[in-house]
Amino acid sequence: MTQFLLSVHHREGDAMPSVDEMQQMYTSVDAFNTKLQQTGAWVLAGGLTDVSQAKVVDASAGAVTDGPFSEAREWLGGFWIIEAADLDAALALAHEGSAACHGPVEVRALQEE
Repeated sequence: MTQFLLSVHHREGDAMPSVDEMQQMYTSVDAFNTKLQQTGAWVLAGGLTDVSQAKVVDASAGAVTDGPFSEAREWLGGFWIIEAADLDAALALAHEGSAACHGPVEVRALQEE
């Protein structure tokens, strides 16, 4: 089995979901998480706080700065780490995750040791 990072992305200008839409997304994501756990694909998952709360630590410069590392119009909002037999299986799960969270999900394999 290979581990994959499924990362949920947000884009500048995306409409903020209503309270009802947000609750529906939470319910859908919870159901997806439960499926991952029950099928043994679950490794780890989490949602991230707002990008405005990010800090960047750069030991080479001896600095800690406020804000995200990259000033971009897109940012990471959450993630899953899953185990899947192959890329096609990971893509199928990413499709379900994208539908659950109503947003794009990037799929990348973790490097093998």
